Amino acid sequence: MAVVYGNFELPSKIKVDESARKENFTRFIAEAFERSFGHTVGNALRRILLTCLEAPAIISIKIEGVPHEYMAVEGVVEDVTHIILNLKRALLRKLPSDEESGSRDPRTVTKMLDITSEMLEKGNGQYIVTLKDLMGASPFELVNPDARIFTVTKPMSRRVDLKVAIGRGYVPSERHAILDKVTDEIIIDSAFSPVRHVNYFVENTRVGQDTDYDRLILEVTTDGRVTPEEALTFATQIGVLHFQVFDQLKTHALTFDKGESEPNTDKDVLLAKLSLRINEIELSVRSTNCLSGANIDTIAELVIMPETEMLKFRNFGKKSLNEIKAKLEEMSLFLGMDLSKIGITRDNVKSVIDEYLQNKSGNETV
Repeated sequence: MAVVYGNFELPSKIKVDESARKENFTRFIAEAFERSFGHTVGNALRRILLTCLEAPAIISIKIEGVPHEYMAVEGVVEDVTHIILNLKRALLRKLPSDEESGSRDPRTVTKMLDITSEMLEKGNGQYIVTLKDLMGASPFELVNPDARIFTVTKPMSRRVDLKVAIGRGYVPSERHAILDKVTDEIIIDSAFSPVRHVNYFVENTRVGQDTDYDRLILEVTTDGRVTPEEALTFATQIGVLHFQVFDQLKTHALTFDKGESEPNTDKDVLLAKLSLRINEIELSVRSTNCLSGANIDTIAELVIMPETEMLKFRNFGKKSLNEIKAKLEEMSLFLGMDLSKIGITRDNVKSVIDEYLQNKSGNETV
């Protein structure tokens, strides 16, 4: 037996703020939510993003002739402890293919590091070993290939083994479970989480005449091992997975009432938007004055105008046009709309909207 609930306002799509996009940073905007659902969804996504995402990281190193981390290596400027600190900053990226998706075993990357006299001469007596020198031929993509690992001052030939695993969160060295640990292998702390910062904000947004719905703004910064878009996609799927567990307790199915006369309801919602005055949608003073000078008083009179004709208005430029298009997009409207299905044309738009407002005022009075 199904239980009928009232309809919930839900975002129709998620937008990316292109003006704020930077390398490894993206701002996502979703609206409109029912009141308080912006915080519910935003806080859940933030916690999942910061704690549950996975990425590769180095978990151990074995340098030929180096038995432990508390020592110096002949011909190397940095001691082993410093080398390990540099390895912790290595950023590796790998999204497994379909064939590899079932394997989570650590991988060992082996490199025979040969530093010759010629290489030292080119560097004025030293050679800087970078991450790509140690892992250039590995199956992992290097996010920061030029990261400095250590500096060599004498010719040398040593074997270096790096072990890479995929995990989540921050795992100290004593918690790594390495079954095939070998002699002289140095286990290191690993930071697997690829997300650096997550901020979310909730603002009021308008649906029809009501302004107390939620707009969720989510800002995600990663370290490059995943993109912000990938991070949000993964976090969403993890959240859905955990909610599915509680569906086992379901005693009744829910259906959500969208109204018996849905076409009329849709028309009323659209008319409510179209009847808004220009000064109610928070445009800049310049854009508002331009529309007022063109004798455009309501949203209906605005959206029925084609974009090319808008640019012919006095003192109306691309900046004002883009501002108006962005504001209309927030309301799920656009310039050049065909409103003939609800009986509105350019000839009768003012009279139809005036009649709608009069009828609405009369119903509210009753």
